[in-house]
Amino acid sequence: MMKQKKRYTPELREEAVKLVLAQGLTLEEAVSRIAIPKGTLIGWVNAAKSGQTQKTAPGSRTVPELEAEGAKLRKELA
Repeated sequence: MMKQKKRYTPELREEAVKLVLAQGLTLEEAVSRIAIPKGTLIGWVNAAKSGQTQKTAPGSRTVPELEAEGAKLRKELA
C-alpha cells in the first residue's frame, strides 16, 4: 500500500516560505511552528528563490519583495 502524498494549500506554502525568507526564521524554527517536513519546506524555499512558485494569491508579494522588506526591517532593528 503506497503512502498518499499530503497536499498543502497554496496559502500555507506561501506563509511557510515567508517565515524563512521574510521573517528570517531558520528552517528548524519554521517547521516546528507549522509542523511540516523539513524537506518539504526546503523544496518550497528553493522554488521560491528560483522564481518557480505556484500562482500567488491576489495582493501577495514576490519573494524578492519579501526579501527586501525583511532586509529593511532587520536593518531598522539593528
